[in-house]
Amino acid sequence: MVSSTMFILFLAPLLLFPASGVSSDQVVTYWGQNGDEEGTLASACATGKYAHINIAFLTDFGSGRVPRLNLTSHCSNPTTTNSTCNMSDDIRFCQKRGIKVMLAIGGSYALSSRDDAKNVSIYLWNNFLGGRSESRPLGNAVLDGIQFMIQQQDLPYYDDLAKFLSNYNNTSSSSSSSTGKLYLGAAHPCPTPGGTSMGRAINTGLFDFVSIQSSYYSTTNNRQCDYNGNIGEFVNSWETWTTMIPAGKIYLGLPASPQVAQRGFIPADVLKSEILPVVTKSARFGGVMVWSKFWDDKTGYTDQINI
Repeated sequence: MVSSTMFILFLAPLLLFPASGVSSDQVVTYWGQNGDEEGTLASACATGKYAHINIAFLTDFGSGRVPRLNLTSHCSNPTTTNSTCNMSDDIRFCQKRGIKVMLAIGGSYALSSRDDAKNVSIYLWNNFLGGRSESRPLGNAVLDGIQFMIQQQDLPYYDDLAKFLSNYNNTSSSSSSSTGKLYLGAAHPCPTPGGTSMGRAINTGLFDFVSIQSSYYSTTNNRQCDYNGNIGEFVNSWETWTTMIPAGKIYLGLPASPQVAQRGFIPADVLKSEILPVVTKSARFGGVMVWSKFWDDKTGYTDQINI
């Protein structure tokens, strides 16, 4: 028979850490990689589930490459003036609802020099942000910023790219979006930033938000970043991230389905009962960044973790 004392001790952790969720202003997602199956950008914003949406991806840039958008079947010829990718109305629809729309960059992206980084920043400014160009691939709407999703390691000059982009906030034409600010975000593979490509960029302190990919896109060398059922280890990792990463807000990078996780997928009920009650206590907690709108539709992940 279980004594009343033992029963109280068993319940103590649950009483100390009641289940917790996130609100829609704490959820970020990616859109663009699943064509018609994930709906339009406007329809993603109309769900009311997300605070930021990253358009994924600009896949080619730097080292003399012709920049190229890969938005699967959403549009064709996105690098040309004949693009069928004009999303200005959708982007403005999202922004009027208070949703930030960012361009995610990642793919084939080696930068060859500091000048190359500067040239890429000029291209991004003129073609997606507050500058001017006759060949704006998404139309004349102004995006809110750039989301770095650089997976390869030991690539130089991304700190320079962040600095050049950030400098546009100090120009007379800094009204880069409906908010008047150019935001910088980054998705960083766990563990914590060091001498890696994104580590050097993040350590500039210029990023408004950084998401830590704690359970997907991780290699066998980064198992300390997976949630393995040990909340103590996860809390230690979280405290390390929030202490060492000089960004405005830190997000947990999560797959919305086990089908897109190499390992370490966190079920929604576990996230709410064991992890969010701890991490939401931090002033640095920004929310969760979910991959992706398509998979979120399939599993209803954010519906399950919402308050």
